[in-house]
Amino acid sequence: MTGAGASERDEAGQPVPGASPAGSASGTPDLPDGVPEQPDSEPGSAGPTEEAFGPVGVPTVPSEDGPTVPLPSEEETVPIPAPEPAGPMSPVRRLLPRLTTANLMIGVLLALLGFSLAVQLRMNSTDASLATARQEDLVRILSDLEAQEERVRQDIAGLEESQRQLNSGAQGRQAALDEATRRADELGILAGTLPARGPGLTVSFMPVSKPIAASRLLDAVQELRGAGAEAMQISGGDGATVRIVASTYFLDSQGGISVSGRRLTGPYMITVIGDPKTMQTALNIPGGVVASVSGDGGNVAIQEREMVDVSAVSLPKDLQHARPVS
Repeated sequence: MTGAGASERDEAGQPVPGASPAGSASGTPDLPDGVPEQPDSEPGSAGPTEEAFGPVGVPTVPSEDGPTVPLPSEEETVPIPAPEPAGPMSPVRRLLPRLTTANLMIGVLLALLGFSLAVQLRMNSTDASLATARQEDLVRILSDLEAQEERVRQDIAGLEESQRQLNSGAQGRQAALDEATRRADELGILAGTLPARGPGLTVSFMPVSKPIAASRLLDAVQELRGAGAEAMQISGGDGATVRIVASTYFLDSQGGISVSGRRLTGPYMITVIGDPKTMQTALNIPGGVVASVSGDGGNVAIQEREMVDVSAVSLPKDLQHARPVS
């Protein structure tokens, strides 16, 4: 017969292997899988302690640091430590996240856009006189510039040929003498100490309602110089003639003008040597000399000539302060 405190036995009266005593149902609790069975406590002890099995009702597993550790349960939560507050961010660190490839490309595109706008504005700011010129005038100006460029190329070619002759050896001495003579003649024409002859223009200024101002004649001289004039002289109605050089000045005088201290009366005529078409285009440009004199009540007559003579000469001045550099 089986009692409340008897253990299970087989028919032969031997204990059944693996069977637990009947009192274990109310005494020792079942252990989880993998937890080693604890030895029986000594008589008089209260049974397994909390140190061995953890808090009551919480399953435990073995641990390397101790005999057992409590298993986490669904009800328990693990506190997450709050992140430490970061220190104050420096200005450099604020800029570093913005230095990305996209931002760099945007900056380059903006820089190119600004450069293109600046170039466009500069190209649009053209000369007012050229903006109001007719298409025929612009074509003539372009043709004159091309002709002037061709003359400059020819001058360069001539200087290069002179250099080769100077370096040729036997003919070097004679070539050097000829070159020096040619340069002296050119400088004499530019300085006004030698007469000159060549193709050019005659420009006549005739007053109608009021006298021709000296400033208008000076403007004409400047326009002709800019168009490639090589030699000029001005004549008055009384027959007086003055050579125009770099130091020539114009002043208004009673009944006429004063050119470098020489008084002239109208009408006036400027004789100039140079490319006729280029100089005529420069004088007739809108807003130029012809338009200004006509606006003041005068008249300008331009005649192109195959050959003109500039016979007046300017006496050289003795230098008082300037000395050549040796």
